[in-house]
Amino acid sequence: QVQLAESGGGLVPPGGSLRLSCAASGSIASITFMRWFRQAPGKEREFVASIGSNGKTNYVDSLKGRFTISRDNAKSTVDLQMNSLKPEDTAVYYCNAYIWTTSGRGDLYWGQGTQVTVSS
Repeated sequence: QVQLAESGGGLVPPGGSLRLSCAASGSIASITFMRWFRQAPGKEREFVASIGSNGKTNYVDSLKGRFTISRDNAKSTVDLQMNSLKPEDTAVYYCNAYIWTTSGRGDLYWGQGTQVTVSS
């Protein structure tokens, strides 16, 4: 059984920063890519950023320069540093990863999400 758990969400004023973290746990053999998505009220879930097992990163163009994704392969975690936050960044942020288990099965997993609210 593999699980992803996000943490670090909360209420932050415009211009502030927040760091999200996502930890994978369970019978993990390896993790290929790890990604962050977000879903604002009334909108579809959208891609935010990804990072491969080799550290290669990719971002949605609109967030480049404000958000930074990083991972710790030894701890099976992925972080999202968010700076200069705007009210439109308000959303539930989800962690997503493709994980190979020790039984040799690969699957795409999602976390439960963490709420980020940017408001004064």
